[in-house]
Amino acid sequence: MSTQGLSIPKDLQKRILFTLAILAIYRMGVAVPTPGVDGKAVLEFFQAQSAGIFGLFNTFTGGALEQFSVLALGIMPYISASIIFQLLQAAVPYLEALKKEGEAGRKKINQYTRYATVVLAVIQGYAMASWLAGSNTQDGRPLVVAPDFGTVLLPFELVTIITLTAGTCFIMWLGEQITERGIGNGASLIIFSGIIAAAPSGAMNLWKMVSAGEVRAIVGLLIIIGMIAVIAAVIFVEVGQRRIPIQYSAKGQGKDAMKQQGSHLPLKVNFANVIPPIFASSLLMFPATVAQFSDAAWVQNLQQQFTPTGSIYNVLFVGLIVFFCFFYTEIVFNPTEVADNLKKYGGFIPGIRAGKSTAEYIKKVLDRLTVTGAIYLSVVCILPTLLIDYMNIPFHFGGTSLLILVGVALDTTQQIQSHLLTARYEGMMKGVKMKSRRVQY
Repeated sequence: MSTQGLSIPKDLQKRILFTLAILAIYRMGVAVPTPGVDGKAVLEFFQAQSAGIFGLFNTFTGGALEQFSVLALGIMPYISASIIFQLLQAAVPYLEALKKEGEAGRKKINQYTRYATVVLAVIQGYAMASWLAGSNTQDGRPLVVAPDFGTVLLPFELVTIITLTAGTCFIMWLGEQITERGIGNGASLIIFSGIIAAAPSGAMNLWKMVSAGEVRAIVGLLIIIGMIAVIAAVIFVEVGQRRIPIQYSAKGQGKDAMKQQGSHLPLKVNFANVIPPIFASSLLMFPATVAQFSDAAWVQNLQQQFTPTGSIYNVLFVGLIVFFCFFYTEIVFNPTEVADNLKKYGGFIPGIRAGKSTAEYIKKVLDRLTVTGAIYLSVVCILPTLLIDYMNIPFHFGGTSLLILVGVALDTTQQIQSHLLTARYEGMMKGVKMKSRRVQY
């Protein structure tokens, strides 16, 4: 019995190894400190702030923020820039025209996105550097130990802005390399690796708290059961589909003048996958982070509301999730185009007229699924976070993190399966060609 069909194709092996290598480089970069800061003081300060927006930001950067490494800004400026240009494509005729140009237009939009990433990184880098230079730990130690590096030509703020911006550009490049030459979506996998890297420390913190009596054992058990339940629910919904029956008419022979072949149009319950919570978190992190760097009373009040458990944050978070669910689905799936293709190839939905009526029916079903998906994403992202806050767990590992972990893992697995099926199909076609040549010979 041959095991050739079970082997992993060399091209897929190279893609997987390349992806793992890039992620390893990213994780090594997280350990490189930003010049001029007291690493221990910064770590102590951010660990004291781990329950707020800094905890969420630190989770998404894989611990780079609490170490204030050269990759402290993470991939979020790039994601924010991507959101901006996806929104602008629907409002600016020039960008809309570029989108219709195909590959050349897409490259041009990606170039503009990179420029916008640099601008956002500079803004966030300046805010962080200015705030860090004037901050101290609880015992009065300054976070910055070299404010001018011994010369007025290299102030700490300038060096930090350049360093953090370069770090963000490096992460952006790593993500693009994974997308083009590896397996899966690069930006999502970078966030995935950051979250999964924080999981062991979160588990150890929970174990220490249970051992010390700070958290009751039953509460710790409930947290673990809750995480398992969220993972199971995410898997169940992410693989769920609404299958619309499709009939194809084909000419028959003999007594049957026409034969109908059945098929279906699969529509995912959550069509947007993990994109809405990632986009929503990215947008909310920017004003929430900037709000941390002011001592004004109204800004401090706003800061309290912009924590992951704050009312304003959660209302905006749900609103953005709903918006991006519909927006992303509208971009990637066109019911009119699907209806036209069905009509072109002789397909129709039983009981629905071909053409416009079919497009309207598909749009109606898709809208209902999108509403369901938005409700599911909102509940998964918000409810576990509120429950963990209610139990006074001093580290951030909520529903958004679990959703991203499971969603990215499922998406990457599906891409691997797609590569395996493609390789298997190509192998079968080669076998058929070889047999045909032998018969001809």
